[in-house]
Amino acid sequence: MKTKKVLLTMFTAGAMLALAACSGTSGDTAGGEGGGDGGLIGVAMPTKSSERWIQDGDAVKEQLEAQGFKVDLQYAEDDIPTQVSQIENMITKGAEALIIASIDGTTLTSVLEEAAANDIPVIAYDRLIRDSENVDYYASFDNYIVGQQQAWSVLNGLGLVELDGTPIDGAPAGPFNIELFAGSPDDNNATFFWQGAIDELQPFIDAGTLVVKSGQTEFEQAAILRWDGEVAQKRMENLLTSTYSDGSKVNGVLSPYDGLSRGIISALTDAGYTVGAEWPIISGQDAELDSVKAINSGEQFATIFKDTRQLAEVAVTMASAILNGEEVEVNNTTDYDNGKITVPSYLLPSQIVVKDNINEVLVDSGYWTEDEIKG
Repeated sequence: MKTKKVLLTMFTAGAMLALAACSGTSGDTAGGEGGGDGGLIGVAMPTKSSERWIQDGDAVKEQLEAQGFKVDLQYAEDDIPTQVSQIENMITKGAEALIIASIDGTTLTSVLEEAAANDIPVIAYDRLIRDSENVDYYASFDNYIVGQQQAWSVLNGLGLVELDGTPIDGAPAGPFNIELFAGSPDDNNATFFWQGAIDELQPFIDAGTLVVKSGQTEFEQAAILRWDGEVAQKRMENLLTSTYSDGSKVNGVLSPYDGLSRGIISALTDAGYTVGAEWPIISGQDAELDSVKAINSGEQFATIFKDTRQLAEVAVTMASAILNGEEVEVNNTTDYDNGKITVPSYLLPSQIVVKDNINEVLVDSGYWTEDEIKG
């Protein structure tokens, strides 16, 4: 298949300069200089079951401590009452700010009222906190574009577009059978991913180039609660049994997260699919090590790399600026309405990773080593 061995144009020096401008509001986080006065900052992460959240938590903690802050980092293992209790404890301990990656962005209204009563600013980390006026800032990626990139990954693997969505001359007419997976319905990001992807896939579906053979084209049908890979595996098994028992093959799978992709791969393998010419094109997200290895071996076609080190830097810079009375840099003030307010946001770029650019994107940046990927 034709692939583009360059990074997406959106991930340019200009984007990096924008990040540098954001970082410049409160000193050099990486160098350990800044406004930390030894105060406590609470960091609430959803789970350790995904390696990306472990990396996020570690990066935020390390960078906050480099700024001179004390850090209370907690993981809730995808249990909502546990996360609420952890945040309550952070408030009780005297946290000066909260950085929260929510499990369910609709369930924190009461505890955030408590934070507001104690004049504690709140930064929503990667997942937008909904239905609360007490969210000060949001640090994330452009999740609509992430969804587009997931769709472009599938379309590129099928030979229909370049990795930046540009149509390929002489592309095959199809039809290609595809199936669609979506993220957790309680995660606001999941709908952004879905909409971005569907907007790119729909013209090919309308033209008959792509066929969703199961007929399951609605978000509610495709959604996987809590981003659970085992649930995704079971759904893929059911799709293969109910839709492809006539001997037809699935050619592509839109997957919004690497953990789901690995479950999908297991279902395909169990059904007798083998890596080769008839192996489906499978997308992903988060550049988790096991999925990067799967891309290297041909099981997964692509993932979306969202550099958690940069996201941590943005969140830390926001917290430091707030507590030092400085201006907080944002680059989006219109798109993230949480049902109560439009939350000022800073959005980072993301990158498509395929086999041809693993070294360029992940190894050269120091995110993974070559030994880790090949190990």
